[in-house]
Amino acid sequence: MKNYLIINNKINSFNKKITVSGDKSLSIRWVLLASLASGVSKADNLLISEDVAAAIDAVRKLGIKVLLKNNFCKIYGKGINGYNYKKNIIIDAKNSGTLGRLILGLLINSPFSIKLIGDKSLSKRDFKRISDPLIKFGAKLKLTNKKNLPLSIQGSTNLKAIKYSENRGSAQCKSSVIFGALRSNGTTLIKAKKSRDHTELLCKYLNLPVYTKKNKYYDYIKINKFKKFRSLNYKIPSDISSSAFFIILTVLTPNSKLIIKNVNINPSRLGVTKILKMMGIKILFQNKKKYKGETTADIKVLSPKKIKPINCPSELNSGAIDEFLVIFLVAAKANGISYFKNLEELNQKESPRLKWGAKILNEMGIKTITTTSSIKIFGNPDLKINKKIIIKNYLKDHRVFMTSVIAALSFGGSWKIHDKDSIKTSFPNFLKILNLIKNSD
Repeated sequence: MKNYLIINNKINSFNKKITVSGDKSLSIRWVLLASLASGVSKADNLLISEDVAAAIDAVRKLGIKVLLKNNFCKIYGKGINGYNYKKNIIIDAKNSGTLGRLILGLLINSPFSIKLIGDKSLSKRDFKRISDPLIKFGAKLKLTNKKNLPLSIQGSTNLKAIKYSENRGSAQCKSSVIFGALRSNGTTLIKAKKSRDHTELLCKYLNLPVYTKKNKYYDYIKINKFKKFRSLNYKIPSDISSSAFFIILTVLTPNSKLIIKNVNINPSRLGVTKILKMMGIKILFQNKKKYKGETTADIKVLSPKKIKPINCPSELNSGAIDEFLVIFLVAAKANGISYFKNLEELNQKESPRLKWGAKILNEMGIKTITTTSSIKIFGNPDLKINKKIIIKNYLKDHRVFMTSVIAALSFGGSWKIHDKDSIKTSFPNFLKILNLIKNSD
């Protein structure tokens, strides 16, 4: 089977209702927490992707029974000390930074050394940022080149509480330390730059001893050791990061309207909608509901007559960190110059995404000025592409692939986009849903 996609035609205007796959962040966190619960946890609409499959494989290696049929999953949790595994096991996080970092927080009391590996992309990412605080708890970690995978971790039976400052806006690092603190003696204190708070909300729903106070820029989190918590039955809402690609396809396709059903609109994830509203896009949240700590809604978006440029406030960065590549496409069609800054965290993802964002725009004929942490995009509302564009060698970053697809459908040209199977990590149904939109009456 050919592992590339050819796109030669722009999409026509559409008016459609769709449902996207379950939230990846919640799916992975549910698997990990369910493995520690006392009793059987059930999840419906679990995202079936390589990242979530890697999380399921990981808890199975730790001795936890998992039954999976389609997107319905049962996990037979054995409690906080229920992991039962042999010496010298290897856990493969594949492409998932969320799994790779979060599971380390659950392993800091492991009696045996455990090896954590990942794919080529994950093995290039910085794990020192999470090994440093976990070592302070009392765990032993040995990393490749002092910062990369593969790494080994061996826990301690005498874990002590720590104070930890998370200054990058990394929900993965914050969550890993929360998991570690729940296993440690005493009270751990975290000062964390604003980032996704799915872990804190799930812990609150489960009545775990995780307490949060917030101000505009930081969250102050207090965690005590826990002994037991109940099982968690969960219908996973749809993923706003996955939804963003279809939202922006609607923005860039004249005379179009889209409704996406039952999306998780956690406030820490709404950077993309806030940025788009500042650029003049009409986005509505309908049928809002509270669900087990999270907020869900149907998202309605209408294509605009014109797009305003933006000087993007940095405080929106953490809430849109996974959506910036596709947001840049909106800036490419804006009437003026857009500026995005303090985006160094973007290059800590599956690929150096800031560089790839500029590369895609440059291939399209859009002028950019970039630094290691910022990009200026010189928008062209009349942009039409009439040339061949090839996208390849991007470390199989699923968001580079999906952004390229949206660009091809929105601006035209003849595109050959390699590594089509990259979407299996996070959004295997991406092309199927696109076809539903393209075949809209």
